[in-house]
Amino acid sequence: MGPLTLAVDSKSCSGTSSNEYSKRTQYAPIGTRKSFASVSLHEDKPFDFLRTLFEGVIAGGTAGVVVETALYPIDTIKTRLQAARGGGKIVLKGLYSGLAGNLAGVLPASAIFVGVYEPTKQKLLKMFPENLSALAHFTAGAFGGVAASLVRVPTEVVKQRMQTGQFTSASDAVRLIASKEGFKGFYAGYGSLLLRDLPFDAIQFCLYEQLRLGYKAAAKRELNDPENAIIGAFAGALTGAATTPLDVIKTRLMVQGSANQYKGIIDCVQTIVREEGPPALLKGIGPRVLWIGIGGSIFFGVLERTKRFLSQRRPTLPEDSKQD
Repeated sequence: MGPLTLAVDSKSCSGTSSNEYSKRTQYAPIGTRKSFASVSLHEDKPFDFLRTLFEGVIAGGTAGVVVETALYPIDTIKTRLQAARGGGKIVLKGLYSGLAGNLAGVLPASAIFVGVYEPTKQKLLKMFPENLSALAHFTAGAFGGVAASLVRVPTEVVKQRMQTGQFTSASDAVRLIASKEGFKGFYAGYGSLLLRDLPFDAIQFCLYEQLRLGYKAAAKRELNDPENAIIGAFAGALTGAATTPLDVIKTRLMVQGSANQYKGIIDCVQTIVREEGPPALLKGIGPRVLWIGIGGSIFFGVLERTKRFLSQRRPTLPEDSKQD
């Protein structure tokens, strides 16, 4: 107790009250969490769950809409490549088919994902030791993916049916899917999407956060927008390439409609390998890596900038709180 008393007394008068002492020691550990540099919060401010949730929703929704609008044509080409059986030709018309309806789903899905990811990440980082920060990021990404999937899947089903020319408008797609396949038609391929998105979200965000931490520690400063974008592109491209087979399976299950060509994930894999060969599981890997690489660059760049913008506009603490 001797060194602690001396440390406090050196910065205050000898008459420091026990209340003031407890306040000082209460916030002392905050300065030790240096490795959690990816959090876009000032380290001297306490964790505010609702504020973090709100900022995550706004930042995630903004980033999702920007990247989806910019890269939708590449996603359409990727979907058509994956949906084509055998040597089917790829039509390059209507590359923005279904964009409006898709944005109506991307906005809430991205908002929900980041809105869940950010506060979950911060809670886990407080619970886990520093050497397990990667596990915190990985777990938070998985939680975000599960929450967002409730909106992502119906959006993905409608989007991919339109991209492959089955419907001409989002309203027609919704109406006809509901009438022919029922409510479950909107969740066609739900298991395969979770099989793709959970590892994708968890790995991509974990890789991105860990690369940021390492870069920031080496540079000993905050990262700028181009650096965030480059790290986001690398994390997205690498994760996109690794999960391409899962994406092919998900696409085939979602676009089959009421024909039910595949009985499930395992049957889908076996049928593709038997009829088209193992390389078919990598269909669309080029556009997918390009799309997600560029998309990761845009998404994380916009995400970090929006988070920083919102962080700078938080209400400031009262002067006496800062001194505490």
